[in-house]
Amino acid sequence: MCKKNLIAGQSGGPTAVINSSLYGIVSEARRHEDRIGKVYGMVNGIEGFLAGRTLDFDEALPGDALEGLKITPGAYLGSCRCKLPESLDDPMYPEIFRRFEEMNIGWFFYVGGNDSMDTVSKLSRYAEKIGSDIRVIGEPKTIDNDLVLTDHTPGYGSAARYVAQTVREIVLDANVYEKPSVTILEIMGRHAGWLTAAGALARKYKGDNPMLIYLPETAFDEEAFLQSVKNCLEKNCNVVVCVSEGIHDKEGTFICEYDSSVGTDNFGHKMLAGCGKYLENLVRSRLNIKARSVEFNVSQRCSAAMLSATDQAEAVMAGEFGVRAALDGVTGRMVSFVRKEDADGSVHMECGLEDVNDICNKEKTVPAEWITADGTDVTDDFIRYAAPLIQGVVTVPMGEDGLPLFVSRK
Repeated sequence: MCKKNLIAGQSGGPTAVINSSLYGIVSEARRHEDRIGKVYGMVNGIEGFLAGRTLDFDEALPGDALEGLKITPGAYLGSCRCKLPESLDDPMYPEIFRRFEEMNIGWFFYVGGNDSMDTVSKLSRYAEKIGSDIRVIGEPKTIDNDLVLTDHTPGYGSAARYVAQTVREIVLDANVYEKPSVTILEIMGRHAGWLTAAGALARKYKGDNPMLIYLPETAFDEEAFLQSVKNCLEKNCNVVVCVSEGIHDKEGTFICEYDSSVGTDNFGHKMLAGCGKYLENLVRSRLNIKARSVEFNVSQRCSAAMLSATDQAEAVMAGEFGVRAALDGVTGRMVSFVRKEDADGSVHMECGLEDVNDICNKEKTVPAEWITADGTDVTDDFIRYAAPLIQGVVTVPMGEDGLPLFVSRK
């Protein structure tokens, strides 16, 4: 049997476990030396591949050095935000497959979110169009947890844990003074509030902070917000509020746009930032009390210190499962998670496969029934959903300098 080579890439925003998925792909591929020859990586995704930037994992991370991927945040291979042409007749496609042929590629893996699954869709459809036997598999990734047809995505559990733990720490900090105050926590989430909702996991008892949680799934009203804050201040002189960066009014205008104009990214998405600062100033000016805002920003997606062991293990499992599926002839599919409940009530995940064409360019939002009627909180259904995903501690090895031993490309 003539061996084919495997190539993997990463795309979009990194997560704490995107490299764990990569580990799963490479480690599983190494177990099939009878069928898979070289295992390559695309440096900076499909964009870097087109520019000729690849690496050989046997040279870059030989033997046990590969283990370091599991505790390394960011994207080891580097990322990109490159949207392939809509028309499969575009000359970019024959060029990509010409390079595949030069490298004797038989299996292509792309670890990413919504736009990355669009790439998987287009490459798998082009392969079918030209009769190529290259197998194309999507590996899910996003802290936003907004991919459809999967229970959740690798990366969400660790980011949710970061949010929950950091919110709990900030709550303790906010409680040290008796003087009334409001702390606004701005958390990532453009159209889906999964990550902001994780702030509810920080509560130690009913009525604990954060007392208010606002998601982009519901319209935000300034006057109702101020009244809710005043009501909360009657119960607790220190109020903590979690807001998604993408909260908007009933007309669809982002709250961050009230204060300043915003630019767009390469995909035409508005670059959101600043709703926390706007609400801080609103509370201070209208309620005449101390207010501050904290923007979590990229920290929520790159913290290895708060890795969820469950998230890490599932990311590895997804990578391994994808390789086995590709070897069985599967193509044009994304690895998914299917939730299973054990007899004792505990939850575990099994891997499945979904048609990537039914996933790309769609978004999964927090169900309306998991949000309270007034739009200021999430229900216990969300807690039951998210709590199992943040469980387990990962020990990150440290160097002599007292800092983590991450791996990186030379």
